[in-house]
Amino acid sequence: MKVVAYLKPTCGWSRGVRAIFRKYALDYEDRDIINDPRNYEEMVRKSGQPLSPCVEIDGVMLADVSGEEVENYLLSNELVKPSESAVDVPTNAPCTDEEHASMESKAIRFF
Repeated sequence: MKVVAYLKPTCGWSRGVRAIFRKYALDYEDRDIINDPRNYEEMVRKSGQPLSPCVEIDGVMLADVSGEEVENYLLSNELVKPSESAVDVPTNAPCTDEEHASMESKAIRFF
């Protein structure tokens, strides 16, 4: 399975997505959309919208998803088997106010 995740370095939603990948020991490419504007541009072009996280699994784009939604997609499509492994962060939580403040200085180009 080829997985490309368009994520913020620090964000509740992005941490939740990463937690699901750890839970199922999935290899994935983590594309930083804050520090690399090319990754952000690619995410917007592929997903058709500007919100993150976005996860592309074998060519299928899941736009503006939580870790919980990624897990549901993986299980529903039988891409992983159910796991009782615990996750170390919430899989369906927004960024904190501190995380938002730390990203304010980063310019994001909207199309």
